[in-house]
Amino acid sequence: MNTLSTLDSAALLDEVSALLVQLFDLTPEQVTPEARLYEDLELDSIDAVDMVVHLQKKTGRRVRPEVFKSVRTVQDVVRVVQALLQEAPAAGAA
Repeated sequence: MNTLSTLDSAALLDEVSALLVQLFDLTPEQVTPEARLYEDLELDSIDAVDMVVHLQKKTGRRVRPEVFKSVRTVQDVVRVVQALLQEAPAAGAA
């Protein structure tokens, strides 16, 4: 069972923020819902791939590239994760 499925929106934001802080050496103050991933947090495309891989591990669900292309802010990441958690698990996903 994945670790995020029972979290509400605020708790999910906390989880995503903590992941960003851990992965990319950011301060918690930098990671706000409105923070833009590329401009404000200075992430690049490789960082985005790393984040997707970690989110897939945490959710047990596959993040489709076409969905993640529209992600611009931390809040967008939270929305994508919420949508993933509402989908049925992919075949073979844990």
